[in-house]
Amino acid sequence: MTKEMERAELHKTIWRIANDLRGSVDGWDFKAYVLGMLFYRFISENLTAYLNAAERQAGDPHFDYRYLSNADAEFGREETVKEKGFYILPQDLFANVRERARHDENLNETLSRVFRNIEASAIGANSEDDIKGLFDDLDVNSSRLGPTVAKRNEKLVKLLDAIGDLPLGGAFRNNSNDLFGDAYEYLMQMYASSAGKSGGEYYTPQEVAELLARITVVGKTEVNKVYDPACGSGSMLLKYEKVLGHGKVRQGYFGQEVNLTTYNLCRINMFLHDIPYEKFDIALGDTLIDPAHWDDEPFEAIVSNPPYSIKWEGDANPLLINDPRYAPAGVLAPKSKADLAFTMHMLSWLAVNGTAAIVQFPGVLYRGGAEQKIRKYLIDNNYVDTVIQLPPDLFFGTTIATCVLVLKKSKSDNKTLFIDASGEFVRQGNKNKLTASNQQQILDAFTAREDVAHFAKLVDNADLEANGYNIAVSSYVEAEDTREAVDITELNADIARIVTRQSELRAEIDAIVADLEGTRP
Repeated sequence: MTKEMERAELHKTIWRIANDLRGSVDGWDFKAYVLGMLFYRFISENLTAYLNAAERQAGDPHFDYRYLSNADAEFGREETVKEKGFYILPQDLFANVRERARHDENLNETLSRVFRNIEASAIGANSEDDIKGLFDDLDVNSSRLGPTVAKRNEKLVKLLDAIGDLPLGGAFRNNSNDLFGDAYEYLMQMYASSAGKSGGEYYTPQEVAELLARITVVGKTEVNKVYDPACGSGSMLLKYEKVLGHGKVRQGYFGQEVNLTTYNLCRINMFLHDIPYEKFDIALGDTLIDPAHWDDEPFEAIVSNPPYSIKWEGDANPLLINDPRYAPAGVLAPKSKADLAFTMHMLSWLAVNGTAAIVQFPGVLYRGGAEQKIRKYLIDNNYVDTVIQLPPDLFFGTTIATCVLVLKKSKSDNKTLFIDASGEFVRQGNKNKLTASNQQQILDAFTAREDVAHFAKLVDNADLEANGYNIAVSSYVEAEDTREAVDITELNADIARIVTRQSELRAEIDAIVADLEGTRP
């Protein structure tokens, strides 16, 4: 069986488990249990593999941390927390808890204690903020799992067994622990798909995330660090692991998320993709009003799919117009549409040699008022590098054709590239999808920065000014006329034949009518 076949089989198994187990719990809500238990298994096996490797290398070829007593295991706590960020005693490992689960009448309390102990292991350590609250959404005492403790524990046993039976056991031995991250991403995609709009708020399709990541690193083999101010579950940030390779983001992954549950999912996602705790900094809070990372070095790569046209304080908060992120434009984004507030924030955080790729709602590109004034600032200062029209129906929860706004602070020309990629997709199931070939078409045009009939147009910024700072792609890239050419001579001949035939039919009808009238008594 090939690796792709194994992965496909794994995906089928995961989705069957997720549906079989959730029962009366909404799928989007039940994700916390499936993903949380997957995370619990991951960190247990990750820690065991790490400690086993260290002890066996030190001379004990038969060492297995899983079978150590808790007392004997305490010797390694301090050093392990420094390295891994957390510690789990042998009796609290996923495999050992699962083994006892069926006969543990207090399984819910056991799991609750285990999760508290894991989080407590990081208290006072550098990893405390990265571990704190990771299990908050995995409520093993929730009535949603069952009306009685016995029913809840029955569901928890099934969940432990199902996650434990997933074919991931050799991941750490075979250096293929990306299977955990892949399983996580697959689950998030499936939950987002089935949850409609609510799921789409927190998840960006993988192929879109990959395209944006590739755009921001054209010509580079590594970057200092990457950032997403509305990071959701972290899937866009983690695309750099695939695009650049492990370890090529030197200082790590940074982001901020306002939703507590999604903030926790993002941190879990980092661990499941084997990102060390010291290589990610995910903050909780409102980026527009209370941004983290104020004092950090600017970012070489920024990607984001911020929420579309949400409300924010805007000019109702008199302090914001003097905020150094927004002040340069001289105006704030409308209170009813925060899109360009996110854009100005990202521009402020962008390194001089960096690139930002931002998914935007179409209206942002042409609406008047304050938004037009912000576009004027961006274009007059030559920050807008490229505008890309994406196909419709790519995202969960909306069928609208979104756009990508690419910003740079160090351009080699005073022009803006427009790419009409609205036709670059294939239909899969009930959504459109950017294939690898579609992505490459867009990247090739982005890199070449040349006119391509009906696809790409390089426009002087002076022309954008003359057009009222409208930067909708359709205003500059002429759509191809797919109508069939008409032969006028042949068309006229057809019309003449039709007129002649019409006259003949009229004469025949008149004759019939006259004949009928002549036979009347």
